[in-house]
Amino acid sequence: YSAAWVNSLSMGMVFFCSPIVSIFTDLFGCRKVAVVGAAVGFAGLLSSSFVSTIEPLYFTYGILFACGCSFAYQPSLVILGHYFKKRLGLVNGIVTAGSSLFTVSLPFLLRVLIDSVGLYNTLRVLCILMFVLFLAGFTYKPLVSNVKDKEGGKKGKFKFPPEKKICNFSVFKVLSYRIWAFGIPAALFGYFVPYVHLMKHVKDRFGDSVPEEVLLLCLGITSGVGRLIFGRVADYIPGAKKVYLQVASFFFIGLMSMMIPLCHVFGGLIAVCLFMGLFDGCFICIMAPIAFELVGAQDVSQAIGFLLGLMSIPMTVGPPIAGLLRDHLGTYDVAFYLAGVPPLIGGAILCFIPWVHERQKLKEQAKPVDGETTEKMLENESTLVSDTTEKPVKETESG
Repeated sequence: YSAAWVNSLSMGMVFFCSPIVSIFTDLFGCRKVAVVGAAVGFAGLLSSSFVSTIEPLYFTYGILFACGCSFAYQPSLVILGHYFKKRLGLVNGIVTAGSSLFTVSLPFLLRVLIDSVGLYNTLRVLCILMFVLFLAGFTYKPLVSNVKDKEGGKKGKFKFPPEKKICNFSVFKVLSYRIWAFGIPAALFGYFVPYVHLMKHVKDRFGDSVPEEVLLLCLGITSGVGRLIFGRVADYIPGAKKVYLQVASFFFIGLMSMMIPLCHVFGGLIAVCLFMGLFDGCFICIMAPIAFELVGAQDVSQAIGFLLGLMSIPMTVGPPIAGLLRDHLGTYDVAFYLAGVPPLIGGAILCFIPWVHERQKLKEQAKPVDGETTEKMLENESTLVSDTTEKPVKETESG
């Protein structure tokens, strides 16, 4: 139970910091935020390697390292929208597929490292990856000017922007975004339970007779494939109808979570993980394209930030509750059954977004159209009047 809190706290903090990250991204740009975030994550991971008990890990790994990852992660989503428009879904699929590559390879690498050099030295080796991320942050070159550039004007002069521009709560005025921002967190109360507790469930049911790393391999491979496939598919789906891909992913992930306790053969768990990874990739790769569709490019940074911040609550709470149920009941069966319900509810909520978004667009288009039609009617009346007055004059001249 306490170990589950460290992992879930780390995942939750990555998303909990996102609204703050979005504000800093708008103020200072993607490059500075990503570089500083990678440096903080490096410090958190390095300090975790010197910890001998679990309590300090709540801060060094669960908070410090996770906050650094949050500051490095979100700018990587925002920067893509500066360069790509028509193929944004495909690009997000390619970029996010990189995490699947490490999901596939890291479990085997970590086992080798832990067996050979121990846990603490393994964490120090992983600091190399954070340093690479630190260097990669310098390559971000935003094409859309941030608030600091707009308000400051010349270099070296920084005029602090108004509060409304710092915290852009105007995105919540968009009804379709509000539904999206509350429907996804509703689904995530059970979404990450299988990812946190699946390995322990396998040990409880099958013991050490099966290689549980194979399940992570299946999740990682199919998640990467799903991000590439559904990222490309999303480019062909117009507007807010991209949300239907997330609806399908929530439906299948909820169903697969409920099927985990029913798998009494290890091969059945492999099949479940293959489908779960495929639709997990679908859910992740189209987050940014949907945000661009709902709020536009100028507000997308804070739109993603607010959404990820709301996602942090269910992500942090869900896995420990599942661990608590296991401690009391002695099995994960009930936890996995209950974990499948929130994704189904969240997917049902998201079904309303395309209809609401289309109505909003029609209302916005109706205002200027009405003005244009009245102007055209007045122009037509004036031309008719001028024609009727000119005709008798011409007739009298000809007579």
